[in-house]
Amino acid sequence: MTERAVKRNAKVRLWLQVPLLVVLVVLWMLLWGQFTALSFVTGLVLAVVVTRAFYLPPVEFSGRLNVWHLALFLGHFSWRLVVGSFQVALQAFSPQPIRGNGVIAAQMFTRSDLIMTLTAIAVSLIPGSLVLEADRERSILYLHVLGTGPGDSVATARAEVERVERSLVRALGSREDIERMKQ
Repeated sequence: MTERAVKRNAKVRLWLQVPLLVVLVVLWMLLWGQFTALSFVTGLVLAVVVTRAFYLPPVEFSGRLNVWHLALFLGHFSWRLVVGSFQVALQAFSPQPIRGNGVIAAQMFTRSDLIMTLTAIAVSLIPGSLVLEADRERSILYLHVLGTGPGDSVATARAEVERVERSLVRALGSREDIERMKQ
């Protein structure tokens, strides 16, 4: 690789980190509760230091965004937030003992770190479930789920993870993930 190509790759990597730097600076300013030049400069310096000291591999966005499927995902996610909140509240205030809790493994079909992360975040935000671990190599999410007892509750929890993942793949996934989903 020529020196010119190396410099061009370095510039491309820098531009790929600009959204991350912007988010970190905005987060810094929100944490301090002030939008001043000083908080902007300190946030920028801190964001650059953090991204250089704690290097993470870049998360690749497929470049594809389907607004309709994203709106469907957000609608379903909002509905699950409401339903999950009521289910957990009923369990908390019920005089009957909680049926049981369990740790389940949910196999994912995608190999995208972005989709796997977004799925884990969405599932964890829905009351009644929490992602304990993500096995990136085997694409498995391990979840703690409330109310797992005898019956179909484990299969229902796995189906919910799959539904969230499929919705996110339709909204943000790559062509390969969409083809893998159809199989």
